[in-house]
Amino acid sequence: MVDQSVVGICFVIGLAAVFNFSIHRIDEGHVGVYFRGGALLPSVSQPGFHMMFPLLTSFRSVQVTLQTDEVKNVPCGTSGGVMIYFDRIEVVNILDSNAVYSMVKNFTADYDRTLIFNKVHHELNQFCSVHTLHEVYIDLFDQIDENLKTALQRDLNELAPGLSIQAVRVTKPKIPETIRKNYELMEGEKTKLLISIQHQKVVEKDAETDRKKALIEAEKESQVAQIHYNQKIMEKESLQRMAAIEDEMHLAREQSRSDADYYQMKKQAEANKLLLSPEFLELKKYEALAKNSKVFYGQDIPKMFTMGGCSLDSNFDKAATTVTDE
Repeated sequence: MVDQSVVGICFVIGLAAVFNFSIHRIDEGHVGVYFRGGALLPSVSQPGFHMMFPLLTSFRSVQVTLQTDEVKNVPCGTSGGVMIYFDRIEVVNILDSNAVYSMVKNFTADYDRTLIFNKVHHELNQFCSVHTLHEVYIDLFDQIDENLKTALQRDLNELAPGLSIQAVRVTKPKIPETIRKNYELMEGEKTKLLISIQHQKVVEKDAETDRKKALIEAEKESQVAQIHYNQKIMEKESLQRMAAIEDEMHLAREQSRSDADYYQMKKQAEANKLLLSPEFLELKKYEALAKNSKVFYGQDIPKMFTMGGCSLDSNFDKAATTVTDE
């Protein structure tokens, strides 16, 4: 009876152990691949709990979301023979879940070791070997990450479709201390030169600003003087026009007065012409004679006097006659 109990307990324990080793979990963002006897099985499991034959089957979890592989302390020899080291190179990549089986089959579950880590070493050394230290460290440093990304993706498109390089970040390389100090001195001199150039630009800008201010002030004064001059000209022109208008008004008045006098004299002459007819003049003559008449009495009278335009002899005795004072 005791032996049966022990056997039962052992069976339960064994069954629990088998169950424990056969059940496994795949996290979200990963897929599972299985190996049996070292051979890759065609099945790929999705995130969650899964069962497998313990001891006979093993699994590997492969990430299919965005991941960053860090390649550290990469040596690189320049064309001048100087050895430099890149402390860290980060490669951001992502694997398509549909390409997991072929990727693991061709490059194992540690595919990034072959396709990324080793490839970064190769491409970086290829780049450094054709460039000088100054180009790698300063002139072309900003192009290293883009060139490395392009080279990696070009080879992956041929060897491992489904693995995409999203970005590459390269840190500043470590160079020999003596060379680094020389670069620091050179950078310091460049900084001083840039400061001097910027100071010169500031001085030039200040001078340009002062010149523009002077030009603006001169233009303002010129415009103000031109305005005053125009005002004076306008005042003179206004006075001139007013004087011309007054002259025209005076001329018009004088002309009107002259025209009126001429018209009056003309009408008076016409009236006189009509009025001073021979008959009227004859009448006026007699009226004048009548007003200025003189009466002579006696035997002797003037020899001749005029009456009505006729000459009379002095034979009239003691006649009373009217004569003019003339």
